[in-house]
Amino acid sequence: MTHPQPLPLIRSKLFVPGARPALFAKALASDTDAISIDLEDAVLEERKDEARQALTGFLQSDAASGHGKTIIVRINGLQTPHFERDIEACAWPAVDVVNLPKAESADDVRRTAQALSRWEQAHGCTRPIGILANIESPRGLRLAAEIAGADARVVGMQLGFADLLEPLGIDRANPTAIQQLQLAVRLAAGEAGLPALDSAYANVRDPEGYRSEAAQARRLGYMGKTCIHPSQVALANESFRPSDEEIARAVRVADAWETAQKDGTGALLVEGRMIDIPFALRAQAIVAMARTLGILPAAPVRT
Repeated sequence: MTHPQPLPLIRSKLFVPGARPALFAKALASDTDAISIDLEDAVLEERKDEARQALTGFLQSDAASGHGKTIIVRINGLQTPHFERDIEACAWPAVDVVNLPKAESADDVRRTAQALSRWEQAHGCTRPIGILANIESPRGLRLAAEIAGADARVVGMQLGFADLLEPLGIDRANPTAIQQLQLAVRLAAGEAGLPALDSAYANVRDPEGYRSEAAQARRLGYMGKTCIHPSQVALANESFRPSDEEIARAVRVADAWETAQKDGTGALLVEGRMIDIPFALRAQAIVAMARTLGILPAAPVRT
């Protein structure tokens, strides 16, 4: 098999409990960029089988295709009795990414990749399913770069604050701790050339808190943020959208850089700021995002 497709733009990723299949279609009809059907924390132990059956039925239905969303399934971890059955239930062509919780080593990733390969072959998948690895423990944080680079199936990293902070008694509202963790995971993902997604925000009645944390994540280079309630989708989409001012400046920088390259010029000044390759690449990324979101017209086809 070839490598999985890179993650598309995911500003918002909406969790949907696996045992509530009536919500699958509603999530697909929302403005979220990705849905994450959850077989882990959102499903009681006695309903795991029910959730797997609902998931498989959905993935084999027409409703699971043609919607334009990224479909992610969060499975139960490797140390649980549910791992293999979860992989069996979700390894179908409609799934884009498996979300591996509590990843703690490169071996965890490789074992997940091997299980996916077995069930993809059994279910006739012709496109490999990616892995989104969650960093949710001190060991996982320490080995985050190894986890990110463990296998070609890894398409992104995700930070999980609840499992990481609560057992240690670390205040979830401590902005210094949050920022340090966000930066550490972003750098680990960056070492492997991968995007990172920010953690969930549990207080759905605190939109300003969500916005603040999302804004900080975006400043640290995160692609998007998890949503545990539909009301958070618009907040995520807004927070991870470049501003009109950012887009306008990125267009000017990208255009100036393209002209400079044609003229054989290296670094240049744009509005008094020195621009070289890292700044040009960042500007080009913002322009590409604006085109993906329909804010700018598509790039002209070169002949």
